[in-house]
Amino acid sequence: MTATAPVTDTPRTPRSAAALIPPALAGGAVAVALGVYGRVHDPTGARIVDLGFPSLGAMKSWLATAAFALALVQLTSALAMFGRLPGVRSAPAWVAFAHRWTGTAAFLISLPVAYHCLWSLGLQTTGTRQIVHGVAGCVFYGAFATKLLALRARRLPGWGLPVVGGTLVASLTVVWLTSAFWFFTTVDFPALP
Repeated sequence: MTATAPVTDTPRTPRSAAALIPPALAGGAVAVALGVYGRVHDPTGARIVDLGFPSLGAMKSWLATAAFALALVQLTSALAMFGRLPGVRSAPAWVAFAHRWTGTAAFLISLPVAYHCLWSLGLQTTGTRQIVHGVAGCVFYGAFATKLLALRARRLPGWGLPVVGGTLVASLTVVWLTSAFWFFTTVDFPALP
């Protein structure tokens, strides 16, 4: 009679909040670097491409609104993937694909806005709205870097990605409220070409 070795499960690597530290440090470095650059850079005040909108403010407001709308899709798709939407037990396979691509699109749409803000205006400290807007913008890009790196982190706790993703959506919401929403309600709406 031959003895067979018992079947054992491969030990699972324990999850740890420490796995979030390197991505968070890198994201924090991105946020601080953007803030420092925006503060020490001499704003050019120059107008860059307005993509046919009647003003640069209108272009930035509509692009920010598009990025914000995509962030809401991101939030909804993440809730679906984590089983947190009422009435949705499991998300269809295409939801993960849509989540990745709406995130990519939101990031790309935000770049011309951020470029103009940093290059042309710098980090403004002339009022509460401007300070909150600038800090939230830096936090957004820091959280984005953190999320991209955290996706590859091993042993990340289950709450890690939702917290980072929530920070992304929350910071972009603050950016939108202090810029596009403010512009549409105080300066010009609909401000379309």
